[in-house]
Amino acid sequence: MLRSLTRTALAARSRLATAVAHPAVKTYYSTALRSTVVPAGQKSINMAFNSIRSFATESTSGENEEKVIGESKKKSFQAETRKLLDIVTHSLYSEKEVFVRELVSNASDALEKLRHSQLTDASLDSGKPMEIHISVDEAKNTFTIQDFGIGMTEEEAISNLGTIARSGSKAFLENLEGDAGAASTKDKIIGQFGVGFYSAFMVGSEIKVYTRSAKPGSKGYCWTSDGSGSYEIAEAENVAIGTKIVITLRDECKEYANEAVVEGIIKKYSNFVAYPVHLNSKKINAVQPLWTKDKKDITDEEHVEFYRYVAGAWDNPQFKLVYKTDSPLAISSLLYIPQRHMEVLGMQREEPGVSLYSRKVMIQAKSKALLPEWLRFVKGVVDCEDLPLNVSRELLQDQSLSKLRQVLTGRVIKWLENEAKSDSKAYNHFFEEFGTFIKEGVCTEDEKTRPNVAKLLRYESSATAVGEVISLKDYVDRMKAGQENVYFTCVPKRKFAEESPYFEEFKEKGIEVLFLYDTVDEFVVNNLRQVGQHKLVSIDAADIQDKVLEPSSPKDSGESDVKDKTPEEAKLAKEEAKLEAENIAEWFRDTLGMQVRKVDVSKRHMSHPAVVTEHDSPAVRKMMAMMSGAAKVGEDNLPPTPTNLEINVKHPIIKKLWSIKSENPIFAKQVAEQIYDNALIAAGVLDDPRSMLKRLNTIMEASLSSSANSRSKDTVMQPKKIEVVEGEKV
Repeated sequence: MLRSLTRTALAARSRLATAVAHPAVKTYYSTALRSTVVPAGQKSINMAFNSIRSFATESTSGENEEKVIGESKKKSFQAETRKLLDIVTHSLYSEKEVFVRELVSNASDALEKLRHSQLTDASLDSGKPMEIHISVDEAKNTFTIQDFGIGMTEEEAISNLGTIARSGSKAFLENLEGDAGAASTKDKIIGQFGVGFYSAFMVGSEIKVYTRSAKPGSKGYCWTSDGSGSYEIAEAENVAIGTKIVITLRDECKEYANEAVVEGIIKKYSNFVAYPVHLNSKKINAVQPLWTKDKKDITDEEHVEFYRYVAGAWDNPQFKLVYKTDSPLAISSLLYIPQRHMEVLGMQREEPGVSLYSRKVMIQAKSKALLPEWLRFVKGVVDCEDLPLNVSRELLQDQSLSKLRQVLTGRVIKWLENEAKSDSKAYNHFFEEFGTFIKEGVCTEDEKTRPNVAKLLRYESSATAVGEVISLKDYVDRMKAGQENVYFTCVPKRKFAEESPYFEEFKEKGIEVLFLYDTVDEFVVNNLRQVGQHKLVSIDAADIQDKVLEPSSPKDSGESDVKDKTPEEAKLAKEEAKLEAENIAEWFRDTLGMQVRKVDVSKRHMSHPAVVTEHDSPAVRKMMAMMSGAAKVGEDNLPPTPTNLEINVKHPIIKKLWSIKSENPIFAKQVAEQIYDNALIAAGVLDDPRSMLKRLNTIMEASLSSSANSRSKDTVMQPKKIEVVEGEKV
């Protein structure tokens, strides 16, 4: 069977040699055979077809090459045009590689013009596939691009190529008004300014353009220029319908004759143009622009493939969003959230993951302007068809990008909010990985957007199990009747929160408290400040005003000690207790000196001797230490900022301390300082606990000595039992 097929193929080659006598037929067969797909694994069949391809290629590369046959007409660019050409060549584009994007876009436009024109004029036909072919030759140092599109007449070539900033595509669109199918064509036409072709002069020392209009009976022409101020145009034969541009590259631009380099540029900028792009007979743009399809028509497999392409990843996306809108801008986008990110490993900062396209042509790769920086973990593509671009198609001309950013940011926030509602478990898993980004958003967004970002936050609370998180809305929805504030505490671990002296009163009264474990959470609540109409209040704040914290019993208010006394006795006892408490507070203030701003009698219901309020947060302390350089080895710690001290005068330690202060003032001072340091530790603001070790050892030694002396005294003072004999005096 294989021999038979081989003989058939060789016979076909022989017949083809006769059939392709006409140049146009040669070109057609060459193109058709190059696009033939042969099943893999059938070596003999491949050899047969390769034989035919080889013959066709030899024919087209020899006899069928374009040749100038007419008289060459030399024309000069106008003075203004020469200046513009110099600007385009040296100043307009930031990267030379964009000439590939511009030429591919022009070729795509030419094919689209032909496709649309064929709707009303069936005689227009190139006889070739609707494709773009690029070839590079390092030996000849050339870059060639060819399309089989609408082509140009001599007048059109002079008008379009001889005049900078005259856009043939724009003129074509202006003539489309009212035509059938105009809407779809407008969406696919890329060119607007008429300067893209001239970007080729950035890399080329000479440019030849072979073109032939698709209109029946049209002749072929060759347009030639070195960009120095003039061009030549002449009739040519063997020119296929469409346009072929041959660029002789400058010595410093030889890299653009390298196939791998050009392939990378095509995939970067033009991977999603509407027509197939072939490089040295290999199709390059194999990935479909999924954002142009309806949401329901995109399969999960296509999503995975596209995500991996745009994100350069190998995992699967955990969330995906197909978002399209016509107002206020025409936006088509496809966005993804990966399973994990690299910043969690302490590696480099994530780059923005969303690229900006306009009509399937990339304008900005990994654009920093599309989404705020805190959303840099989002991957995908945004295509805005009516985005006003500047001439180089690299920057925007007005405030539309700001509007686009605003629309996209709001939609991404809404997207994540919807994901949380539809599958809370999956969202909580996402937040565990990407929560730091959300918190960054709360800290950096403006007042208008910040509350919406805060809806995405998740925290543990005193009312949840370990590892179970809730939203701020969940907290507000189950607040106690009359509760005015949302309460939180910033601690490294849940255990520290539950054992905190500040938490005791809230626990006894059944008031839920949010547990914030990350250092950045302190900045989050400081920026957020409130949830709806409810203030965010730390449980270690001073003088918290809230109805649910008001005393509800004599025990809570401290009146239980005087309830059995007469009114006069009760009043006197209260005044005495108040005076004593004030004296204790004054003694602490004098003893601690500049370490405290003031000392108050605490109104909190707690089992600890003292707490501090109005202190620096631990996160602020660390930042201040780094900024001052105090964290360097060998330097003293940053002096603590004076705080307010609240003492619990009913605590046994405070009572005992007050009773011995006159007997042993030095020891009493040491105990007072230790009470203060203990309060700083409870608040998490004591920089280095090692500073109190010497004092702590002294206190323990004194305590043990006192205990030993007490036992010794008990032994000495124990009365002896004496037997008394009747009638004897003792």
